[in-house]
Amino acid sequence: MSIRPRQKTETVLTEAQAYDTILRPIITEKATMLSENNQIGFVVPVSATKPEIKAAVEMLYKVKVEAVNTSILKGKTKMFRGIRGRRMDQKKAIVTLAEGQSVDIMQGV
Repeated sequence: MSIRPRQKTETVLTEAQAYDTILRPIITEKATMLSENNQIGFVVPVSATKPEIKAAVEMLYKVKVEAVNTSILKGKTKMFRGIRGRRMDQKKAIVTLAEGQSVDIMQGV
């Protein structure tokens, strides 16, 4: 039994799908320190995959993406007027750009 290498498939998104994939940039002190390492942080839908995130960032910001790292932040349980509620889960994507590429997040898309 031989192991075949996985075929690379190109992820094609429409412009509307790209805007739905990138919800908002992460603008915190820790996230701005990522820019020194040529990285940007985004909040994305929990259902978004790494190839979709890469294609969306390349389409919207016109940059070359080297890698995408994701993490899921589980929602906290909170009390409001004696009723227990739960915040939504979030997925964060840290996108590493190619050498020499940069994105001005404050400018907008």
